[in-house]
Amino acid sequence: MIVTLAELLDARTRPGELYEKLEENRVRCYACAHRCVIFDGKRGICQVRFNRDGKLYVPWGYVSSLGLDPIEKKPFYHVLPGARTLTFGMLGCDLHCPYCQNWEISQTLRDRNAGALPHDVTPEKLVSLARRSGARAVISSYNEPLITSEWAISVFQEAKRFGLLTGYVSNGNATREVLQYLRPYLDCYKIDLKTFQDKNYRVLGAVLSRILDGIGMVHDLGFWLEIVTLVVPGFNDSDDELRQIAKFLVSISPDIPWHVTAFHKDYKMTDPENTPAGTLIRAAQIGYDAGLHFVYTGNLPGMTGRFENTYCPGCGALLIERYGFAILQNRLRDGHCPDCGQAIPGVWA
Repeated sequence: MIVTLAELLDARTRPGELYEKLEENRVRCYACAHRCVIFDGKRGICQVRFNRDGKLYVPWGYVSSLGLDPIEKKPFYHVLPGARTLTFGMLGCDLHCPYCQNWEISQTLRDRNAGALPHDVTPEKLVSLARRSGARAVISSYNEPLITSEWAISVFQEAKRFGLLTGYVSNGNATREVLQYLRPYLDCYKIDLKTFQDKNYRVLGAVLSRILDGIGMVHDLGFWLEIVTLVVPGFNDSDDELRQIAKFLVSISPDIPWHVTAFHKDYKMTDPENTPAGTLIRAAQIGYDAGLHFVYTGNLPGMTGRFENTYCPGCGALLIERYGFAILQNRLRDGHCPDCGQAIPGVWA
């Protein structure tokens, strides 16, 4: 008997927690800001959360991807510099970005060409692997972690038993309910702010205002927050749009690190040219001019000069020197500038 991928995934689920029951066996999911109302026998936009007999079933007990990476790759530049992290992902996403670099796992059950398989695992085995590998953090990434938050919490609860840091690499399409659910066990949160044009966000499957609200809530709830914008030529690389993004972040906090990273052709977006180094340098300077204290370029190691490094916003001293994901030197002293003593925001211990 042939077993479909949908059947494989549906067998690896359990009743969820991030939803409410409605009349006529419907449910409303609030794992992400789509807040899908799902009829009995149907799936949410993410395709991996579904309604069976008036109960919401959610992904459980597997990973699709697993990696041991430097934390800078996430990217987190103000969290445990040089630390290794065990990164895990599941399947599915609430967006459908045409340039997704992980589309084979994110577009599962949406794109017939996407077909990564689940690999069974327990939270205990994941955390044991992290500890044996010398990882100091466990992070949910690769696909959108919000839609698998019940599973992530089970992993993070185990990670916290052993003092490990935890993180999300997310699109930020969050609800207050899911963030409050995550807060006791989740430390660090990276959000992709993909564009500042609502029409472009709708092409990706989201609404700009909901992403901006998500960023604000993540900051207000006290997660350590870093923002990434993949700079795509002709899509979001104008001075005006980059300036709008930078000013929005400054309005929340000038201490939020902003990563402007290089696009390369992938999945369905093969028309724009790959992002040149000059565009990232221009974007980084726009960020600093807008008042941000920490702006970084990514995906082009060694090609953007000083913008890979961390400098003290007080005296300008070099604090952390990087080449790509590698730490060349770290002069921080207990989270402070060794030259002027200014506290540098981040998670340093």
